[in-house]
Amino acid sequence: MNKLLDETLSIETAERINSRASTPFDNAYKAALSTEGARYVQGFLTFVGKPYRPIEHSWIELGDASEVRIIDPTLPHLNKNPQELWYFAAQRLTVKKLKAIIEESKEDYPEDEPLPIYGDPPYEYYGDVMLGGQDYLAAYQAAEAKCQEINKLNPERN
Repeated sequence: MNKLLDETLSIETAERINSRASTPFDNAYKAALSTEGARYVQGFLTFVGKPYRPIEHSWIELGDASEVRIIDPTLPHLNKNPQELWYFAAQRLTVKKLKAIIEESKEDYPEDEPLPIYGDPPYEYYGDVMLGGQDYLAAYQAAEAKCQEINKLNPERN
């Protein structure tokens, strides 16, 4: 499956939903609700430079099995070269499933933020945090390997 970051649509979507820099999960949630055929995705983002490790992130995807486009409504706030961003999905949700989980979370845990969504236990450790299931661990490990590969020759890191 080919996945391409759609820079133009990412920027247009960011403007349409008034995305904010430090809220990738909320940005992706708003983008999913306002974009026909979107799937909400949580996972990890890697890039050259600090923090030299994967960051937890969220975006949406559009398309079918032959070509999937990544739409990242947080892209304008990342201040990174879009060709040097790598996305590692841990979980994909339809808008219908996303809405149902958010509703249930608000009812069951009204004092907690409903995003990000980690699915059902048992949870795995990735890095020094325990969140998400085996799919999160696999995505984190793939993102971590990519992060090490792209940063190993980076003179800033030493």
